[in-house]
Amino acid sequence: MIVYKIDVLAALKSAGYSSYRLRKEKIMGETTMQKIREGGLTSWENLSRICELLNCQPVDLLEYKPSPDASV
Repeated sequence: MIVYKIDVLAALKSAGYSSYRLRKEKIMGETTMQKIREGGLTSWENLSRICELLNCQPVDLLEYKPSPDASV
């Protein structure tokens, strides 16, 4: 499964993008932020926007972890 390597919303907040600012400036909606909070993946468009805001690459945000029940 694909998971976040970092706390995306905390990283955005450190970069000056509070959840209030993200909503107010229509950078990201509450539904998207809630999905991220819960560890759910968001659209490529939103991932691209996050990478732009944090000046990073998708590999800095996401990683693959095998499911505990995955058989080889």
